[in-house]
Amino acid sequence: MISERINTLKKHIQTALFIGLVMVTSACHLDANSIEQEDPNAGSEYVYGNIGGPPKQAANQYEADPDAATRAAAIREKMFGDKQGAEPGLQQGNGGQ
Repeated sequence: MISERINTLKKHIQTALFIGLVMVTSACHLDANSIEQEDPNAGSEYVYGNIGGPPKQAANQYEADPDAATRAAAIREKMFGDKQGAEPGLQQGNGGQ
């Protein structure tokens, strides 16, 4: 019975060593992957935007949703129950900051 446990332990140790060896050797090739590839979109303002300039989304203006505060309060009430159990930052509507 003891010899069975020793054999089982040996098998587990051998398996762990094999897995460790595979993991160590699989990371050996990472230094060899250094091929520089040409970027087909280099300099494209459509892909990269105006580098150094303001983001394109900053120009978009969105209307304020008048129901947003009531919907947020309803969701907060559903998630936290009464307002006493909610976090103080969430009760004020500032995202917990």
